[in-house]
Amino acid sequence: MHVGDLGTSARDQGCSDAWLEARKRQFAAIRHPFVILPGDNEWSDCAAHGMDPQARLAQWRRLFCSPASNLALERQPGRCENLRWQAGGQYFIGLNVPGRGKNPAPEAHMAAVYEWLDESLALADSKHAQRIFVFLHADPHFERAAPNDGYARLRAVLAAHAAWQAGRLVLVHGDTHTYRDDEPIAGLRRLEMWGAPLVSWLRFSPSVKDLRVEVGW
Repeated sequence: MHVGDLGTSARDQGCSDAWLEARKRQFAAIRHPFVILPGDNEWSDCAAHGMDPQARLAQWRRLFCSPASNLALERQPGRCENLRWQAGGQYFIGLNVPGRGKNPAPEAHMAAVYEWLDESLALADSKHAQRIFVFLHADPHFERAAPNDGYARLRAVLAAHAAWQAGRLVLVHGDTHTYRDDEPIAGLRRLEMWGAPLVSWLRFSPSVKDLRVEVGW
């Protein structure tokens, strides 16, 4: 699973067709099932270069919404980057939530994200998932929460579900390039990936009682 930002938001990196196509060729060499989410550097941040963020997101979808082998992915109609699947008693939810700023994405975009999240959490609960993983790019600003920022509703939804999920809910995100393994709100385990220049991977080994996390370089 890759939670987004395939390079900087420069014109010749995240906002470039050539850069994204080169990353797609790299990912094609991965032999195990591989799922990727957009980061802000691939679409929302491209507005700083006078580029249309929605056009950049459409290009990302064209390149990266192809099926992942050996995974029965279900994708949100019209927004293929929002997805879900289950495996080994675990339930996985992927969301396109770009980082940075008080308004991370247009209102209609975030409304679709919340609709997908609510529906997916309800499905995971109905299937009695051993653990529920929510993947997204953005840091939801737990440490510097403000009632009028763009992540207030996201934090509220996660807090509400964490309260009755009995420790089953895990949030995995990127964005601020700082490794974290903590509990920012009661009942929610949060893991943040390292980012450049410290590029690493995390491997989860879930069991009924706990979730072991290995950090690799």
